Amino acid sequence: GDGPKAVPYRPYSRSSTLPAVPKVSVTVITKNESAHISAALASVRWADEIIVVDSGSVDDTVALARQVTERVVVRPWPGYVAQKNFAATLATNDWILSLDADERITPTLAQEIQSTLTPPAHKAYRMPRVTWHLGRWIRTTDWYPDDQLRLYDRRSAEWTGQYVHEAVSVDGTIGRLNGEIEHFAYRDISEHLETIDRYTTYAAKQMKESGRHAGLLQLAGHPPLAFLRNYIARGGIRDGIPGLIISSLNAYYVFLKFAKLRELQSSREPGTLNQPRTPEL
Repeated sequence: GDGPKAVPYRPYSRSSTLPAVPKVSVTVITKNESAHISAALASVRWADEIIVVDSGSVDDTVALARQVTERVVVRPWPGYVAQKNFAATLATNDWILSLDADERITPTLAQEIQSTLTPPAHKAYRMPRVTWHLGRWIRTTDWYPDDQLRLYDRRSAEWTGQYVHEAVSVDGTIGRLNGEIEHFAYRDISEHLETIDRYTTYAAKQMKESGRHAGLLQLAGHPPLAFLRNYIARGGIRDGIPGLIISSLNAYYVFLKFAKLRELQSSREPGTLNQPRTPEL
């Protein structure tokens, strides 16, 4: 639209008339995201307010964020859920758009968000997310449409979850938008593997706490099924070599989380290789 473009920079100015459209506050949590943060914030300049909560970056993330918004807060890392809920409490507006630093809101999605909230028919909205990896947008495998619930009314919704895959819990109905979030998840395969290693550690811990067990069936059976689901059923084969690599790594993720769950089980059972050896005197 032709509205004033200065609004994100003066978040506290209120108009005397009540707006028909709910204002939107964008929240971004960061740590060492100087490679991404400027582009992420540029994609949401249309929003009424932008809030960045940083957990002690040692790069230029905070300085780059402050070039776009005054609302930058630095605080220790309490975990994904707590940090995202804290960011929402800082907002001047009730409608929150939660964005990760390695994501961008496409212009199509931005327009759709603004038109959808006139007035909103639901308490929250999901939207598809498309990931750029190995030189292309991946619209196959388990990676797509990868719906993300990111737009919500904080009076009726909040972040919940444990170690990984935090989600928004909503008291009310949920709508779906068609515009995409663009996701620049991994610089290369090496970074992809680092992420798999980190997330499978969390996933194994979460599975153990919820009473799951890993045996031969899970370790030998689940990964090949995950590969076939990704590569054949969900079309990874259509993405050539990148589709093969991503399908394989998605299957490896499944293998690794069960292997780590098995490791956690073994470390609690007497007489296993994980028992600490008594030092010989």
